Amino acid sequence: MTGVPASAAGGSSAAKGGTAGAAASASGAPPASGAASGPAGPAGVVSGPSGAPHPPAVSGPGAVGGSGADADAKAARGGKIAAAAVNQASVWNIANLLTMLRLLLVPGFVALMLAEGGYDPAWRSLAWAAFAIAMITDLFDGHLARTYDLVTDFGKIADPIADKAIMGAALICLSALGDLPWWVTAVILGRELGITLLRFLVIRYGVIPASRGGKLKTLIQGVAVGMYVLALTGWLATLRFWVMAAAVVLTVVTGLDYVRQAIVLRRQGIAERKAALEETEA
Repeated sequence: MTGVPASAAGGSSAAKGGTAGAAASASGAPPASGAASGPAGPAGVVSGPSGAPHPPAVSGPGAVGGSGADADAKAARGGKIAAAAVNQASVWNIANLLTMLRLLLVPGFVALMLAEGGYDPAWRSLAWAAFAIAMITDLFDGHLARTYDLVTDFGKIADPIADKAIMGAALICLSALGDLPWWVTAVILGRELGITLLRFLVIRYGVIPASRGGKLKTLIQGVAVGMYVLALTGWLATLRFWVMAAAVVLTVVTGLDYVRQAIVLRRQGIAERKAALEETEA
C-alpha cells in the first residue's frame, strides 16, 4: 500500500476545511469556530455583521469624569435655585419686618397727632410713643441687617423711605399745628431729600458713607422732634427750642459736608475712568 505524506494530508485537510467553510457561508450557517463574521477591523474596534466598525465602549476615568461634570453642573444649578429661594424668603427677615412696622406707624402717628384738634396732651403722648417706637426700630433694623447679613434690596429702598416718612410726617404736623416754624421743616426736609438725591447721582462713582456727624444729627433731630410732639411747658419748652436749634445747625453742616464728599467722589471717579481709558488706548 502506498503511504500518503503528512504534508499532503495536512494540505488536504486544510482544503477540506476551506471547502466546509465556504459551504457553511453559502448556506448561511455560522462557522463552527464561533468567530465574528465580517472583515477584521483595527485593533480595539469590534466589527459588526455589515463590516462597519462600532466605537469602543468608553470606560475608566474619562467616563467617570464626564458623569462627574454633569453631576457638578446639576448641583450648581440646584444651588443657584436654592440660593434664589433663600434670598426671596429673606425679604421677611426681622430687619425688614421692623422697617415695615415703621412704615405702618406713619399713618397711625398722624392720626394720633391730629386727634382732638392736635392739642390734647393725652393724644400727643400716644403720638410721641408711636414716634419713639419708630425711631428706636430705625436704630435696630440697620444694626441687625448688617450684623446678621440680612441686607436685601427691599431693605435698601424701604429703610430710607421709612426714615424720611416718619420724620417728615412729624415736622409737617408740628408746623401745621403752629408749634414749629415752617422754615425749620423746610430746611430739614430739604436737606434730607437733597442728600438722598445726591447719593443717587454719584452712586456710579461710589457710595457716600454715613459720617459720625450725620448719625449725631439723626439722634438730635429725633430728640428735638420728640420733645416738640409732647405738650411740654416751662423750662422743658425752652430746652426743646435749643435742642431743635442744635438739630438745625447739624442738619446744615452735615448737609454741606455730604455735598463736599460728593464733589470729591465724582472727581476721583472721573479721573480713574480717564486713566483707565488712556491705558486701554495705549
